Amino acid sequence: MSALALARAFLFVPADRPERHARALATGAGGVIVDLEDAVAPERKAAAREALAASFAALPVADRQRLLVRVNAAGTPWHDDDCAQVGALVAQGLIAGVVLPKAERAADLSWLAGAVGPRGVLVPLIESAAGLAAVDELAAGPQVLRLAFGNLDFQADIGLACDADEAELVPVRLALLLASRRANLPAPIDGVTPDWRDAQRLAADTARARRGGFGAKLCIHPDQVAPVHAALGPSADELAWARRVVDAIRASGGGVVSLDGRMVDAPAVRLAERLLALEDQPAL
Repeated sequence: MSALALARAFLFVPADRPERHARALATGAGGVIVDLEDAVAPERKAAAREALAASFAALPVADRQRLLVRVNAAGTPWHDDDCAQVGALVAQGLIAGVVLPKAERAADLSWLAGAVGPRGVLVPLIESAAGLAAVDELAAGPQVLRLAFGNLDFQADIGLACDADEAELVPVRLALLLASRRANLPAPIDGVTPDWRDAQRLAADTARARRGGFGAKLCIHPDQVAPVHAALGPSADELAWARRVVDAIRASGGGVVSLDGRMVDAPAVRLAERLLALEDQPAL
């Protein structure tokens, strides 16, 4: 399983600010999303796209495998050129893959997979009612790494006016979680907390993400990375329990065992193994 499949914090950085790319990687984010869409003005998109290869070539090889590029959405004037460029970047080993905003059609995802080549991973960003309706097809698409939720754009698309707790979006988040499970994908990536200065809101949002089965969160500022990474990781008590489960199963030779008066069954073993896998994703 790739590091991006287990990453907990994905940090956005503008594509047209190459001096920030290395700094974003240095935050400890498991994934860095270099953004050609919302972060770049229309008149700057072409120049930003063409400058990516030089920016990424200057980075260490290991860091490049944490890089994703968010292209402009299908149907925009920049989409085809974006996809051609990221395909070249993937082929050169300069990035791991692509984030597709406003993902709504399996055909668009299949076309993108062809454009970036078999080495590139894809992250569909569900941001609309149409994207939600197609979520199972998108999750099952070729080369899909994980689903991600664009919570703010989704609200705008269907006319919601959510409070900070976004209670109205619980069914949408559950739909992404279930689609991910049906497609055997890693846990999905939750949306952003827009006020990066509000540490209390970030903590509440990240706790909600974890309770809801999400394994990662999109970040818009470097200060959000460490709290998100820590909050989405296993606690000391969870790790201690997981180690005891694995040790007990090994000692039994793989048979059914009792731990703390409870039978340890296959779901408990899978949970223990997942928690221990998350422990292997330290902050960088």
